[in-house]
Amino acid sequence: MIRYALLCDREHEFEGWFGASADFDDQQARGLIECPVCASKAVRKAIMAPAVAGTKRRAQVQSPAQTQAMMMEAMGRIRRHVEENFDDVGDTFASEARAIHEGRSEERGIYGQATAGEVRELIDDGVPVAPMPPEPPKKSELN
Repeated sequence: MIRYALLCDREHEFEGWFGASADFDDQQARGLIECPVCASKAVRKAIMAPAVAGTKRRAQVQSPAQTQAMMMEAMGRIRRHVEENFDDVGDTFASEARAIHEGRSEERGIYGQATAGEVRELIDDGVPVAPMPPEPPKKSELN
């Protein structure tokens, strides 16, 4: 596996793991690589120092509050991306996800509500599902 430091056109830094050096170029050419923060597909390799055995890394120390704020911001961006780009199918999520998986409905991103039992059945049947990040708290609800 090869780890690359990646950078999007909005200067968001992240990393990607690839099976071989040519895999990055192949996936980028097919539009499969996108920034996890802003979903930009304009991604390039960033300059990175080689990993040398025996060197010490300096860890950036963040407070728990900083880490929590960063995670809440990232989850909010993911949620907004889904709400802006996917179809809200409401309480028909389970049946629509199954129909897409089985080829009976148009392939597209969807979101909605499902019971715990419906989700278990979808997972057991190999239908790819993931929970939506929660809505971020309103600023008036924060300390």
